[in-house]
Amino acid sequence: MGKVRAICVSEKRGVGKTKVEEAVFCRDFGIMGDAHAGKWHRQVSLLSKEAMDAFKKAGAEVSEGDFGENLVVEGFNFKELPVGTLLRCGDVLLEISQIGKECHNHCAIYRSVGDCIMPREGVFAIVREGGRIHVGDEMTLGGHVFRYPAAVITLSDKGAAHKRKDESGPLIREMLEEGPFLVTHQYLLPDEPNPLSDLLRELSDGRKAALILTTGGTGFSKRDLTPEATMAVAERNVPGIAEAIRSYSMGITPRAMLGRGVSVLRKETLIINLPGSPKAVRESLAFILPTLRHGLDILTGHDGECGRSELKTPQ
Repeated sequence: MGKVRAICVSEKRGVGKTKVEEAVFCRDFGIMGDAHAGKWHRQVSLLSKEAMDAFKKAGAEVSEGDFGENLVVEGFNFKELPVGTLLRCGDVLLEISQIGKECHNHCAIYRSVGDCIMPREGVFAIVREGGRIHVGDEMTLGGHVFRYPAAVITLSDKGAAHKRKDESGPLIREMLEEGPFLVTHQYLLPDEPNPLSDLLRELSDGRKAALILTTGGTGFSKRDLTPEATMAVAERNVPGIAEAIRSYSMGITPRAMLGRGVSVLRKETLIINLPGSPKAVRESLAFILPTLRHGLDILTGHDGECGRSELKTPQ
């Protein structure tokens, strides 16, 4: 059991946060009034009081919120808790979504004392059930859910130029997170093959995404090069998934035969090209999702693992 020792918020990113006595946590969004809230996987940041105290003993003059953390909690070693751990604090239910982070732009604390503990000691969470948390509230472990990390990439020149709203990418995220997936990365790129190939390599090799779904760029236009960019990073082909999508979609419209999407493996990552329209995305993804879990279990070595909790998204 832990205890909330500080709650911190800020109106903009890249600065230290200010302590408050209580905060409202909104489901699938984060803390009301905090700059890091939003529809992504790092809605709330947490740091253990013990880690901060150890940092202070080393000579650093820091206060709660200086590392950009939202919650300072006593009693947990957060970095030892796996992704998927549930944390209950009153009405609020948090799910740990990321352990640590890469520090690309050193914060003010790092520049001041030459170190920052958030990248190695901090964790991030999404809000599964909303409510209010006060300083001094107790926090308990609420179990664990198993979810595969996933990434979504929309390919659209107009979308990347802010001339068209991306509807397919958010739809894919919504459908994935109704099941055993957590979308940890989401991108909107122009129809350029090289940046896409580079991103696929990064998400597979560095970010360790189990599933990457692309949408768009699979037609006959000269700019539609998503399949070529995907094949450029492939280590093994998985033609059955792409064939199944086309076969199923042919029962809805004969134009499905014009889709050129592919499905491949790179290391322990499954990459699938989906069509571009929201309607086709919904139809295709609903058809293949029930079978993807089994394939990923085999790919990642989880096949036959017993005792895993399945995600049941709170209503």
